[in-house]
This record gives sequence, C-alpha cells and structure tokens, in this order.
Amino acid sequence: MSLSTRVTDVVQRALDIVVAVVVLVVAAPVMAVVAVLVAAGLGRPVLFRQARPGRHGRPFTLVKFRTMRDVDERRGLVSDADRLTRLGRLLRATSLDELPTMWNVLRGEMSLVGPRPLLMHYLDLYTPEQARRHLVRPGVTGLAQVSGRNAVDWEERLALDVWYVDHRSLGLHLRIFVRTVLILLRRHGITAPGDSTMPQFTGSPRAKGD
Repeated sequence: MSLSTRVTDVVQRALDIVVAVVVLVVAAPVMAVVAVLVAAGLGRPVLFRQARPGRHGRPFTLVKFRTMRDVDERRGLVSDADRLTRLGRLLRATSLDELPTMWNVLRGEMSLVGPRPLLMHYLDLYTPEQARRHLVRPGVTGLAQVSGRNAVDWEERLALDVWYVDHRSLGLHLRIFVRTVLILLRRHGITAPGDSTMPQFTGSPRAKGD
C-alpha cells in the first residue's frame, strides 16, 4: 500500500467519524419519526439486523430500518416484491432506511464510501479478483451505487468495487459523495430492471468456468 493510499485511509476514517456523529445528532428527530412509522406499519422490531462481511470478510451486524414484512407463506409473503411495503419503498428511495447504518460507520465496521456490504454466502461465489472488494471497509455508498445503483448488473458492479479499491483517493470519495446526493434527489436506479430490489448473486460465469 502506497503512502498516499495510507494517508487517504486515515483521513477518510477521520471524516467518517465526524460525519457519522453529525448525522446521528442532526437526523435524530427524523429517525424517531421513521421508527414510529415503521413500528406502526410493520410492527417490531423497527430495526433490521443482519450479518454482513466487512473488511477482510470479517462479519459484522448491519443495522437499518425495516422495509419489509416478515416472511409468511400462508399469506403469500415470500418474495421481496410481496414483502416490500409502500413505506418501505419510500424509505429505500430516499435512503432513510440507511440512517441507523451511521452506527456501523461510527464503530469502524463501515465507511461512508466503499463497496456495499453484501450477503455472507456470497463470499464463496466470488472470483479471487472480485473478492478483493473486501480489502477495504464496506461503504454506505460506493462507486457501483453512483454508477447505476441496483440497475447495474453483478459483473459490472463487482468490477467497479475492485476498481475503487485500487484507485481510492480523497478526490474520488468526494465525487462519489456528491453523485450520491444527486442520485438520491433523482431516485434513479433504486431497483434492478424487472426486480423489486436486486436479484441474488449466483456467481460469476468466470468462476463457473463458462
């Protein structure tokens, strides 16, 4: 790792702490309102917790606001499309569901910018090149998100994550942050084409030998 990259990582961590504290304080009233709405619309718990791979693949508990009903096969609530509520769609579109994730940032489990933390069982599906996305802390937003969010297919998304790892700089972080704000205002790329959220990653064709 070069000196400039080490400096970038140190400064980015300092900025993560400052921004996370400010957001948690300033957005506290908004989080309280969202918590009440989620409790009324979806019940308790209001927070969604799930193990996700962090830096070097080490698991941590991701915290977000709930946006989906519980799985209920008797009521036909199985797929994401069935379980995602109108409130949940609004929270996802505005990224208000991500506000509790600032706790993960403050704890050093995530960064403001980096590859998004995906599912634990994806770790065994990556190619060695794709697995390099875990050389840095996962981010609340990242290069793949500002390049199309969930509308970007898996191959391109993971390639963008690795490119970010190799080219990260303070300038790149700032550009990603600004583009994130613009995307949130436009509500672009919230879902993948033909899917309510993002289809499951089943492995790269290169890993399968196709």
